[in-house]
Formats: sequence, C-alpha cells, structure tokens
Amino acid sequence: MKISIKYFSDKIDKLTYIDGKSDWIDLRASEEIVMKKGDFALIPLGVGMILPDGYEAHVVPRSSTFKNYGLLQANSCGVIDNSYCGDDDMWMVPMYATKDTVVHVNDRICQFRIIENQPKIEFEETSHLTKVSRGGFGSTGKQ
Repeated sequence: MKISIKYFSDKIDKLTYIDGKSDWIDLRASEEIVMKKGDFALIPLGVGMILPDGYEAHVVPRSSTFKNYGLLQANSCGVIDNSYCGDDDMWMVPMYATKDTVVHVNDRICQFRIIENQPKIEFEETSHLTKVSRGGFGSTGKQ
C-alpha cells in the first residue's frame, strides 16, 4: 500500500517503518513546545497524508511519552479519517501536561497505524440479550 505524504518541516526525520519490531510508526514533534503543569497544547507533527479510501489512522502516545514528558493525550486516541487530506491538513496531537516539560523538534512523541474502517452496522433492538452474563462491569476482579 502506498500513501502520499507531505512534510511540513524539513527539521524532522522522515517516517520509517521498522519491520519485525512493530507495525506502529513513530511521529515526531515539528516545533519546540514548552508546557507548564496543567497546560494544554496541540503539538504539530509536521506531516499530512492522503489515506486510502476505506482507511483511517489511529494516533496514540508512545509507551515512554508519559514517563519522559509527563504528557497525556487529551483525546486518548486520535482518529484521523481519510477526508483530512488537504494541503493544509497537518496532523497534530492534543496533549495535557502533568508537569513542566519541553518537547523538542524531532522528539518522537506519539505513534500511529492505519486501520481499515469499521463495516457498516445495522442495529437490531431487543429487550433481552441471549448470551450468558459475565456479572457486569468490573466483575472479573483484580487478580
């Protein structure tokens, strides 16, 4: 599968796919962002793409993002659909700072993968679910 990509900055490394390690691809900050504890910022990622029809991108923090920066992704998981593909549609990640922090240009701050869109679903209303109950939310315990 080929995807057209536009780089909005020449200061970040080009995207690479690392075979055998993960099928997620790291995204980098394209500007230096200084945040104080409690701040919110949209961190520019310096890329835009034309995703294939029927696909979307899921953007999430890297496993080390909170440890290294104290940042939480404000929308938990960002979904970029394939209509966000214009010449000015640069990808960004919304972050909330739990401590004072600095994100430098080219820091790997989040990651993404391409996912096929969910199939069209038709809901059929019922008054009873016919499968065996697991006991409700949180019923499997702590251990």
